[in-house]
Amino acid sequence: MEKETKELDKILKNTHIKELDDFLSDNKESLYTDHHTFRDYMRAKAKEKGLRQQDVFLYADVPERYGYKLLSGEKKTRQRDVILRICYSMQLTLEETQKALRLYEMPELYSKIPRDAVIMIIFNTRPGSIIEVNQFLKERKMEPLRTSGLQD
Repeated sequence: MEKETKELDKILKNTHIKELDDFLSDNKESLYTDHHTFRDYMRAKAKEKGLRQQDVFLYADVPERYGYKLLSGEKKTRQRDVILRICYSMQLTLEETQKALRLYEMPELYSKIPRDAVIMIIFNTRPGSIIEVNQFLKERKMEPLRTSGLQD
């Protein structure tokens, strides 16, 4: 059973260096490894939700070829908004999105940052398409989710 980060942190506070091997063994399902990658996670989520990747990229307004390269690991983006677009289009929950961001080695959405807080609410309430999400953000004078055309 996978443990929450807070639970692992609590265990680590009371773990001595001599107990490291036991910690790693006892918690291997909760630790990120090569077997627990962004690519595998996203593929499993798409399959679980019965989604085709090409439909996800279309809905996310991310060029299909670019999206495939991101999910395969062939390309890497520094723009969290592209990953958020894909997660939203895959109908991921907020919790699943936070996990996807961690696996992609991106900062999670943080509730003390106003735009992040609004995006968290968006993931919880699903107000519509990416276009509607961006309109919602613009109405609140916040940056919309960037498109892949503006990426590094």
